[in-house]
Amino acid sequence: MAAATETTAGNAPAGNPLERLRDAFNRLGVQQKIGFTVAIAAIIAVLVGTILWSQQPDWKILFSNLGEKDGGTIVTLLEQQNIPHRMSDNGSIMVPSNRVHEVRLKLASQGLPRGGMVGFELMENQKFGISQFAEQVNYQRGLEGELARTIMSIGAISSARVHLAIPKPSVFVRDEQKPTASVLLNLYGGRTLDSGQIAGITHLVSASVPQLLSTNVTVIDQNGTMLSQIKSKLTEAGLDQAQIKYVRDLEDSIGKRIEDILKPLLGGENYKVQIAADVDFSQSEQTAETYRPNNTPETSSVRSLQNNETASVNQSAGGVPGALTNQPPVPATAPLTTPATGAPAPGKPAKPGDSQGRVVAAGIESPLNALGQPISTAKTSTTNYEIDKTVRYTKNSMGNIRRLSAAVVVNHRKDVDKTGKQVTKALPDAEMKQINELVREAMGFNKERGDSLSVANSPFTATERLDAGLPLWKDPETISYAKEIFKYLLIAGIVAFLYLKVIQPSLTPRRRPRKECQPANRVRRGSCGGSA
Repeated sequence: MAAATETTAGNAPAGNPLERLRDAFNRLGVQQKIGFTVAIAAIIAVLVGTILWSQQPDWKILFSNLGEKDGGTIVTLLEQQNIPHRMSDNGSIMVPSNRVHEVRLKLASQGLPRGGMVGFELMENQKFGISQFAEQVNYQRGLEGELARTIMSIGAISSARVHLAIPKPSVFVRDEQKPTASVLLNLYGGRTLDSGQIAGITHLVSASVPQLLSTNVTVIDQNGTMLSQIKSKLTEAGLDQAQIKYVRDLEDSIGKRIEDILKPLLGGENYKVQIAADVDFSQSEQTAETYRPNNTPETSSVRSLQNNETASVNQSAGGVPGALTNQPPVPATAPLTTPATGAPAPGKPAKPGDSQGRVVAAGIESPLNALGQPISTAKTSTTNYEIDKTVRYTKNSMGNIRRLSAAVVVNHRKDVDKTGKQVTKALPDAEMKQINELVREAMGFNKERGDSLSVANSPFTATERLDAGLPLWKDPETISYAKEIFKYLLIAGIVAFLYLKVIQPSLTPRRRPRKECQPANRVRRGSCGGSA
């Protein structure tokens, strides 16, 4: 009965967990107590180190590749504002990642970093009495700095420098020179500029300087490569970026229509389509004035009509020439009588047999002497008709398609032969003809315009797909997440190891053998619940 009581007292937990921990610690030997104390201290040190490690800020680069002047100014401002920072091995300034954007905005409000260049703030502190030459030099330096800052806002450009050559104005036109400019670009590693961006930089500089032509702007990179001469065939043809984009969109649109027709028939990977469009961007205006032959007088419109008719009778003086003939007539002394001449009465036409007739022409009535005096008549008629004229004004639109060229290649059809082996077969002629007709209708084929179409049937060569993106294990964002997860897993592993291998075995009470179960007190086999 006493043994049972002792066993119950030894197995039953007594008191609260703190008392159990005290009892378990008291039952430990000296070496076990030392090991337990060391384990507790190690756990506390790991926990404290973990907390400090987790609270340590993640440093990120604030600015890199800074000049000595800009770097010293930025460090001074960070120290004045009590912003934690440190310098990396490559000379970059690093701040906590959660304050990078805040610090950059604060420094940008003060115009930092300047990049070793000055802008128009150079004009704010002009000295009194400065010469015109010095003022012009400061203005040119400020303009160069402002242009460089603007160019540096492009994502692919790390730094930029602009040099302007502005000649002095001349009163003589023959001696006048145009300004020129040179731009040096320092690009980030692995980045390039396309032709559109280069043209944008060129026009930006030329538009900022009076009388500076875009052809007088030279752009090079840090390797000395002439970027301003990189042109495409369309650019050399005189097309701007909007026109080039229009051609590309037109080709893509026609190619998309062809693909939509062929995809249900052949599948998405069994055809390839390429379109080349020749677009006319020339714009012309024409005014034509046409005169046609006159129509018949009956159908023509009369503008004006003028008739002119004249007649005259030439009467010459008769008699003996001399002074007596030129004397005025002597007054008659006898009664004036006119003998009958047989002439018709005034206003009446002469009759045959009349000794003296009269002439009526053009509204003039004149006597006709028997001696046959000469008569002259003239008749003029002028008729003006309306002129048949046509005025035509023609303005041709831009973007007309001069010619379309399309090339379509179709893959062989996959099949299985009698042995079960996969083979490819060419499409039948009837199906190829159907595809040809469908492509013609989809592209808007016009024979009069000179369009061309080529449809070929050929087996495709299997190619491996290369992923242009970075592998997952090289992605910086994935690496950052992996570091965070590894940090917490490491902490959890250390804590679990110390608890399972050090603390828990130390706290687990060892069961003492009962006295009756000791070899000296064993009476019979099986009295302790086991074999002797």
